[in-house]
Amino acid sequence: MTQISVVQWTSGNVPEENLQQLQQLLQLLPKQRPQLVVLPEVFATFGAGEANQVERAEKPGAGFIQQSVADMAREHDLWILAGTIPLQAGERYAAASMLYDNQGVEQARYDKIHLFDAQVEDGTGSYQESKFTKPGEQLKVVDTPFGKIGMAVCYDLRFPELFRALRQQGAELIVLPSAFTKVTGSAHWKPLLQARAIENQCYLIAPNQGGTHPDGRETWGHSMIVDPWGKIRTEIGSDLGVGSARIDLESLRNVRQRMPVESHNRFKVNLKDA
Repeated sequence: MTQISVVQWTSGNVPEENLQQLQQLLQLLPKQRPQLVVLPEVFATFGAGEANQVERAEKPGAGFIQQSVADMAREHDLWILAGTIPLQAGERYAAASMLYDNQGVEQARYDKIHLFDAQVEDGTGSYQESKFTKPGEQLKVVDTPFGKIGMAVCYDLRFPELFRALRQQGAELIVLPSAFTKVTGSAHWKPLLQARAIENQCYLIAPNQGGTHPDGRETWGHSMIVDPWGKIRTEIGSDLGVGSARIDLESLRNVRQRMPVESHNRFKVNLKDA
């Protein structure tokens, strides 16, 4: 069994302050190693505004946020999945989810594919991520000491085909750093997470932003880890903090063996052209 943790807080728009808060939250983690820690979407740059994300975007492989996370991974002997970091991508930016090993070495990068262009009945009202964000084009499944990890971000949760494709590529855990709004989260967060976990017989590792942010936006929180049977193994609620669970890949394989839905499935999915 291995240790997985999710971290939840209410990020602001000052990266230095967010990273200082992260450093404090990492002190609350269980002592067990190896351990994978998954951070929420826009953990370091929340509330900057989509246009400002372009200005703050870092060069891939170099930059204050990337270096800070790599340093923390090495300092605390942790694998860290860094929610999303804005990376340079021409006139727009890529919302990049980045995995660092416990030596601070980047092991994987996934750029958010599905962008949140929607009308929500909250204080923000209209969300248009695609105006400044360049969508990703490739799925990512990576081998780790914790199992095969499939990578997704936030709005991706509403597209079951993406999760099915990750399962077909061997994913055993799927990480979903998020910043779900309070309105959409209260209605859909939990049932969607449980559905994706059950459908694909995977662990769903889903940290979420939670609370009222400096720009007035409200996010839902309720970061959780869901097992392949749909059971919630840990849930943080609406407060800041960490949630942890020990995962058992042998149990996952037993679920898949007893109910082999992947071999029964008569449909295949492909990523269509953007």
